[in-house]
Amino acid sequence: MIIPLFCAFLIPVLGKFKDGLAQVAANIMAAALFLLSVISIGSLSRGMVVYSVGGWKAPFGICMVLDGLSVLMLIVVNLIGFLSLLYSVDYIKRYSHTELYYTLFCLLIAGLNGVVISGDLFNLFVFLEITSIASYALVAFGTEAEELEAAFKYLVLGSVASTFILLSIGMILGNVSTLNMADISRSLDFSRSGALIRYCLALFIMGFGLKTALIPFHAWLPDAHPAAPAPMSAMLSGVVIKTIGVYALIRVIFNIIGFSQIVSSILISLGIVSMAGGVLLAIGQWDFKRLLAYHSISQIGYVIFGIGLGTPLGIIGGLFHLFNHSLFKSLLFLNAGAVEYSIGTRRLEKLGGLSSNMPVTGATSLIASLSIAGMPPLCGFWSKLIIIIAAFEANKIIGAWVAIIVGVITLASFIKVQKYAFSRKADDKALSGAREVPFWMKLSMIILAVLCVAVGVFFAPFIRTIIEPAVRVLLDGRLYVETILGK
Repeated sequence: MIIPLFCAFLIPVLGKFKDGLAQVAANIMAAALFLLSVISIGSLSRGMVVYSVGGWKAPFGICMVLDGLSVLMLIVVNLIGFLSLLYSVDYIKRYSHTELYYTLFCLLIAGLNGVVISGDLFNLFVFLEITSIASYALVAFGTEAEELEAAFKYLVLGSVASTFILLSIGMILGNVSTLNMADISRSLDFSRSGALIRYCLALFIMGFGLKTALIPFHAWLPDAHPAAPAPMSAMLSGVVIKTIGVYALIRVIFNIIGFSQIVSSILISLGIVSMAGGVLLAIGQWDFKRLLAYHSISQIGYVIFGIGLGTPLGIIGGLFHLFNHSLFKSLLFLNAGAVEYSIGTRRLEKLGGLSSNMPVTGATSLIASLSIAGMPPLCGFWSKLIIIIAAFEANKIIGAWVAIIVGVITLASFIKVQKYAFSRKADDKALSGAREVPFWMKLSMIILAVLCVAVGVFFAPFIRTIIEPAVRVLLDGRLYVETILGK
């Protein structure tokens, strides 16, 4: 958290001396953060790590917590952040004031990391707001009418979501007189304000649901994705909506308020509606990035549906799909950015024959398309399969069949993408002269494509090493409380 904050203040100074120093500093920062995230996997064998800021122990002081769920999210945040910044080396040259872009990106990563490791609700909210404000600015970075309109809509609805979350935090503070997550959980065991807590839970679901862009809280996302620069679109879909939406919501539900049958029913319903609604809205789209934006809504529906089942297998599938979605959806947005960078349009009906002239973009897009559609042995297949099996085991037959049918429609949608953008013969002479994107953009796409294949092939050890420790954090809320409070 300190590294990207320091880098955000350093970059404007470096930009005054020499062009290019800002992107070097940002990429070194991102590489260091990803390395630290990988190293943090080793801490899982020692259990939860709690750092008390200033030496003040919880619940009186601020604490930062590293557990299995935090490690999973740190890897997601810093992996996609690093690859997005690597992609930006060539991509961002089309914009002016690049040092401001890198400053905002560093603040974005700092906020995301802060949300993941915060041990109290108010600090989680502060870092959530840092993330949100940086996101609003990055969506509007092109400063054209489309970008400004999308960013304004995102800002308004994001502010509504933040108001719901802050109001809920304030009511919880007034009820239990503490902000530490573990202490709130312990205090709620003795609280008699059941109706108030249920109301706070409803506010959290609406607030974080807006941040996640679940249906019916999704109105901002289809405009924000197409308007943002491609690396920001990758971050927005692959990281931001998961961290300040899904992660924050499940942390509050499982480790603070407590999972219940009512909560399960709400999450399952939101997941099913988002799965089906997102894919049906996506299949008729001809703007490449807008199509991907609606698929983000659909795929997050899988995540919420799996976690909402509340069973160990369902949570494994949900968290595994959360990770997988960060890979293939970030890759697809980078592919869309590469197409627009080379051709100047995202309209599928105006594209064609790009596989021959842009072989790296075409091949990586095919891998990502097959992965999001759930084709074996790619990573998306296994997480969807686990969620569907978990749904049948939990006797959620309708949800299981919806997940299967949505997978088929997703495949049809991406067959359309591959046909119109990459496979069919190009009629326009401008398309026949298309060229592959520069090296750093290609490298980012290749790494993500390799990860889609590798995680699919080696899914069993990956689940055992990364996913299962995160699942245990959610299933054993008592251990979270006892470790932090030392009781």
